[in-house]
Amino acid sequence: MGHIVTTIIPIFTLVMLGTIARSKGFLPPEFLGPANRLVYYLAIPAMIFRAIANASLTRQFNPTVLWLALVALVALFIICWTSCRVWRVPASIQGAFIQCSFHGNLGYIGLAVAFYHLGADGLARASILAAFIMILQNFLAVVVLQSHRQDDGEGGQPGAIAGKIAGNPVIVSATLGIIFSLANVSIPLVLDRSLQILSGLALPMALLIIGGSLSLELMKSRLAAVLGVCLLKLVILPALGLLLFLMAGQNPVDYLPAIILLASPSATIAYVMAREMGADSDFAVAAISATTLISAVTFSFWLSVG
Repeated sequence: MGHIVTTIIPIFTLVMLGTIARSKGFLPPEFLGPANRLVYYLAIPAMIFRAIANASLTRQFNPTVLWLALVALVALFIICWTSCRVWRVPASIQGAFIQCSFHGNLGYIGLAVAFYHLGADGLARASILAAFIMILQNFLAVVVLQSHRQDDGEGGQPGAIAGKIAGNPVIVSATLGIIFSLANVSIPLVLDRSLQILSGLALPMALLIIGGSLSLELMKSRLAAVLGVCLLKLVILPALGLLLFLMAGQNPVDYLPAIILLASPSATIAYVMAREMGADSDFAVAAISATTLISAVTFSFWLSVG
């Protein structure tokens, strides 16, 4: 529990710093748009590509655990889409609601918890799983955001969705990382260090942007929907995964890294993608903040169960 707290507190410290910086005029609205694009198109793709390209896909890999984790994610995705009608989620926030309910923070929190709780072996297993889960959840995120976007009339067209998926920088960078890893191609030292420097920008800048765009008023006004995201992301998704792993007779050593990834709070990049693709980014901020805070409790539960 102590390791989890020390992972989450620094994240919220940066978010709060972003809120303070906005109130002091250091993060004006005209800065947030360009900074958001910098993170979305450069820093985060560099971080994802480097992490996956340097991982090994031939060691410590259980394909059964991977497929079951992907099945759980797709099942939760369907549940999220259906729950919008059952819970009568307003159309204006449906895209952000669905995305935040399944799109987990694998790189920032999931892998950190895996390392602190399971050590180097657990981190290696989680990294391999994260590469594939990351592609699927970003693929689903592009589909749902493009289908529910409010700023144009082409959101639901298959051509528009396919174009967004093909050009999504997160999906492209993750795919290239897997290709490099499978081919056992080493990143040249100069390029690797350049990517490392650029990757270092991703987390602090993304969190500062979230803090600078934080809307406590919206969180209060959409409290029911935010709590719905927390339930779906932090409870139902890892529960689905655990049920599938137990039914398949998998070893806890193999499936616990997957449980950690499935139990991760809503991804920071969910805000970035929501802002870039015409969804309600304020609601995304509220959901990310709430799930990250509550995950301090839910993580301890899932780790004890596993």
